[in-house]
Amino acid sequence: MTGLMDSSEDQPHRNPDPLPRLLRSVNRVVRPLVKAGLGSPLPVGLGAVVVESTGRVTGRRREVPLLGLRLGDRVIVSTVRDRSQWLRNIEADPETSVWYCGRRHGTTASVRRGPLSVVTLTPAEPEAEADE
Repeated sequence: MTGLMDSSEDQPHRNPDPLPRLLRSVNRVVRPLVKAGLGSPLPVGLGAVVVESTGRVTGRRREVPLLGLRLGDRVIVSTVRDRSQWLRNIEADPETSVWYCGRRHGTTASVRRGPLSVVTLTPAEPEAEADE
């Protein structure tokens, strides 16, 4: 006979770290406000942005509100959490978008990993017109 509730098969797997679940809950509330322009950075300064990326496993669009530094048409975001899913998604596919001032801006991301991982979002190159 086994002990009560001692088998992992008896309990659904739960992440022991409550932070990801808390962040998802906060993001659900904050994301639409930031996309509407609330807290957007000035042309040079800090503010709230929403970064869009493609999920590396699902292929679905993912959006995460972050604090960003805007320098003209570039935005810099960072994290100390090296396991952040949004960071892994951007590494897998750097074609991204960033929302600020109530508008979506197509970007290409470059990632620099370290104790503070930094992502620079630069305007995406316009698609070249096909030769006719």
